[in-house]
Formats: sequence, C-alpha cells, structure tokens
Amino acid sequence: MGDASRVVLGLGGCVDYELKLTATAAVLEKLVTAYRIRAAELTTPAAVTSERDLVVSILAYVARGGGGEHFVAGAPALETFAGRFPHRTALGGTSVRAGIMMSRLGVPSTLHLVSVNDTVRRLLPPDGDYISSGAEDTLYPHLIVQYDRGLRVRAGDIDVTAPFPNRLIYVNDPANGAMVLTGDLGERLSKAAVFLISGFNAMRSRDQLDRRLADLRSHLRQLPAEALVYFEDAAYHVPAFSFRVRDALLDEIDVYGLNEDEMQAYVGHQVDLLSPREVADALTALRVLIPAPTLVLHTKYWAAALGEGAGRYADALGTGTLMAATRYCHGDDFTDQDVDRMRRRPRRAESVTFAAALGRRMGDVVCCVPGFALDVEDPTTVGLGDTFVGGFLAEIAHEDQP
Repeated sequence: MGDASRVVLGLGGCVDYELKLTATAAVLEKLVTAYRIRAAELTTPAAVTSERDLVVSILAYVARGGGGEHFVAGAPALETFAGRFPHRTALGGTSVRAGIMMSRLGVPSTLHLVSVNDTVRRLLPPDGDYISSGAEDTLYPHLIVQYDRGLRVRAGDIDVTAPFPNRLIYVNDPANGAMVLTGDLGERLSKAAVFLISGFNAMRSRDQLDRRLADLRSHLRQLPAEALVYFEDAAYHVPAFSFRVRDALLDEIDVYGLNEDEMQAYVGHQVDLLSPREVADALTALRVLIPAPTLVLHTKYWAAALGEGAGRYADALGTGTLMAATRYCHGDDFTDQDVDRMRRRPRRAESVTFAAALGRRMGDVVCCVPGFALDVEDPTTVGLGDTFVGGFLAEIAHEDQP
C-alpha cells in the first residue's frame, strides 16, 4: 500500500444524486406539457431558478447532445426533480472521483474537502485520508442528469432526439461556493509529489474567489519544487472566473487539463474532433490562451498532451483513457477483469487515423492516444473526465515512486 500523503487532491467534493434519462422520456414529456414549454424556449436559461427552468435547460442540452454544469438559484427544484426519477447516491467532485479511481489502481491519496457528512465518510476510499474545512456536517447534493444517445422527447411542438450521450450537473452548494481552505493544507502539501487543483468553478463571489486564490498560493509555497501540479478545468458558474483562476495560478501549474466542451468554449466555436486540421488549429489557439507547460485534452474520441516533451505523458494518457473507457462501459462496479478485457479491445479506427494525422501535422509537441471502440447500450457518462484524471495521476504517482 502506498503513502496517502504523497498525493493531495483538492479542493472540494460533494454528494451526487445521479439519475439516468433512458426509458423515462414520459416523465419529461409530462413536465413539458404541465409547464407549457415551447420549442422556441430551448436555449440555456440565463438562470435556473425553478423546475421549469431546469427542464428547459436539460432539453436544450439533449437536443444537441451537449454536457454542462450550472448553478441553480432555487435549491428545492433539485430535490423536486430528482424525486421524480429513480436515482443513486454517490460521491462527486473531480478530486473525489479521481481519488476513488486512484484507490482502485492502488494509489491512496489525501482529499481536501469543504463539506463532510455520514454519506461522504461511508463512501470515501478506505485506504486514503481526508482533511475538511467544514466546521460541522453539511449536505448540499448535486443533481447529475445522464442521458443516452437516442433519447427522444415529444410533447406539444417539441420533438428532440439526443445525438450523443452526455451528462449535466446542476448545483446549489454553499460549501463549494465558499471553498474555504484548511489551515494545514500547506503542511500537507509539503510532503506531496502530486497535487490536483479543481473546484473553483462553483464559486460566485469575486472577492471570495480572490481571497481563496491568494490563500492557495500561500499554501503552495510549501509544495516541493519537483512535485507535479495538475489543474483540471470545469464549467464555471460565473464564466468570467475561469480566466481569473487561470491567470492567478498559471505559473504554478505543470499540467492543465480540460475536456472538449471547455476547449470549444475557449476557442469560441465548434471543433470537429476527428479533423486533424481543425483540432490542430484549436490546440494552437488554446496554447496561446492557456500557456501552461503542458495542456491535456481528454475527449470522447481521444486524449492528447500538448507541449514540449508531451511524449513523456503517453503512459498517463493511456491509463486515463483505459479507466474512463472501462467506467463508461461498466460503471462504478467494474472489475479488474473488465479492465484487462478493455485493454485488449481494439481502438476506434477513425481515432487511430486521427491520432496519426495529428502527430504528422504537429510533430513532437503533441502526443495523442486514440480511444477504444465502444458500443454500449447503457453507458455511464457522468464523471468520465474525473475518471480520466484519476487514471492519469495514478500513472504519474506510480512513475514517481522512489
């Protein structure tokens, strides 16, 4: 068993209510009728304050197969909507899901949390450790809505069919919104070889955000110079805060991770993820916007590292891709045999062709690992990016072991 102090994962976690929109279109259709929702309304609402807004937001994403995360001003809407569907309770947050995956791979970690309760204590990996800035137990569940490709909703003048599977996250979480850091975070970092930064995306106060960023920079002074700092991007509830966080921390970050939704938001347009030309142009633009030593982009077709010496992350990209694919097919209950079988599965043909072409176009500055050929009727779409991060960092931690 490894040393949990060597890997510190932060900065917040949560309890998730996960539900799947598969054979449940009838419930959505009844809500469309009850709330008299029209097709012309299916754009993302500026604010989600009610269950009606929630349904409009979900349908707008389903129509284009998109994924996203949103603050919900009216917290009761989350409980009301979740109560209409069968759902499971799980732990969420990039750092927590990554820590769970790392534990599965034999790498224990220390989690920095901002909220704990009996559910959290029961579901955390038993081989790790945690610290929390919460003074007392709190519970602010996040609503995670998964939907499958082909989900069709027809009611009134609405007729939408999901072209891709994806997941949506709806949040009203004061603890993650405040993101208070523990006083001993710096001391924990002084022993770390790997540090994951995530979670600032839930904050809504600029002054609070600036104070937390200053606090974090102060704690980071105790991190050994040779330690790897991985920053995972996310959908910010206040979009302007994305650049604020990036600019405040960029000189501390070694690897900056993000998914295709976040990449496309940065470059300002849709990108064909299987077009070497479009992706190369997007990556070049992204590198100007986010001049971190290494960018890591994980998508449904492939994962890539961009930067000088990108090839040294090939194994980490491979492990992240393998674990995300396994969880996509088998959910949280996958076995070691499932992982072994996945490792032997063929790669997606068009992803293999793409990866080779991207390498020829961009040279050694890019390392691209094609995804697996997957055809699953009931996939898990929530937490795949977090799972990738856990696999990626587990490989880094293994390589760094003395």
